[in-house]
Amino acid sequence: MIIVDVSRNHDLMIECFTMSGHAESGPYGQDLVCAGASAVSIGTLNAIATLCDIELDVESKEEGGFLRCCVPSDVDEAAFEKIQLLLEGMLVSLQSIAEEYRAFIKINDKLGR
Repeated sequence: MIIVDVSRNHDLMIECFTMSGHAESGPYGQDLVCAGASAVSIGTLNAIATLCDIELDVESKEEGGFLRCCVPSDVDEAAFEKIQLLLEGMLVSLQSIAEEYRAFIKINDKLGR
């Protein structure tokens, strides 16, 4: 199962997220849940890097299916708002996957979306 953990600050802004595990919803190379979750998360990180010109703190390991991303604390307000919008959009997309494939992906978010 893929587990997504979202860490928010006191203003409920996303500070970090972690994805870990494997969906195992199909044979290796044909796992649509894993492919979808990976595309959404990596696409979001690429969008942030390109559209916001921000270097995020990212750690990934293919083994164990691990991705962690934290928003730098020294980002200016305009970039921070763009990053938040993109990360919230990522969560909406991951939640859509989780609604359809509950047995393979779980999202832990303070907001309970």
